[in-house]
Amino acid sequence: MVRLLLVDDDPLVRAGLRMMLGGAPDVEVVAEAADGGEVASLVREHSPDVVLMDIRMPTVDGLAATEALRARPGAPEVIVLTTFNTDEHVLRALRAGAAGFVLKDTAPREIVEAVRKVAAGEPVLSPAVTRQLIAQVAGADSDGDRGARSTARRRLASLGEREHEVALAIGEGRSNAEIAAGLHMSVPTVKTHVSRILGKLGLNNRVQIALLVHDAAFPPGR
Repeated sequence: MVRLLLVDDDPLVRAGLRMMLGGAPDVEVVAEAADGGEVASLVREHSPDVVLMDIRMPTVDGLAATEALRARPGAPEVIVLTTFNTDEHVLRALRAGAAGFVLKDTAPREIVEAVRKVAAGEPVLSPAVTRQLIAQVAGADSDGDRGARSTARRRLASLGEREHEVALAIGEGRSNAEIAAGLHMSVPTVKTHVSRILGKLGLNNRVQIALLVHDAAFPPGR
């Protein structure tokens, strides 16, 4: 059973999500919050596996709540509720350790599946979405911060040669299968390298790897 905390300032949205998720036999909504300021205490009280977090809330927004929550040891995974095409804060949430995002108009079965995937440790971001995110960052930060670039390159330099190759491929938005084919290794081996990369770099998911690669500003093929 996946234990879920709903966080949204709109009671109608929360009611709709609760109704939608209540039909899943393996998902239990254990608590609701109307503001990010309520998240920490509810997490302590109910120990959810996943938090479904709105971004825009009146007092403490979902970004600040996600950053505070994911900084704690043993924190639950976070899925951000957003409107991807208009919300410029998704990247900040992903950098803070959110496991992915779902659009508020996503089909009910897809939201349920997203909760299941995140609970199982799989980020809810397709390679295509990862590429779009990286393109957004590149457009916004084309001049870059040299200090951040140097720090990112130094962190990536701590990886082994094959880990470094896998990290760069993730930065290009490639799936595990695409990485396996391109680097002539099996998919399980790619997954092992991804796990090691996350551990060495202290990251939560492959999207953060992709963003770190972008910060390093490596040209394609490097």
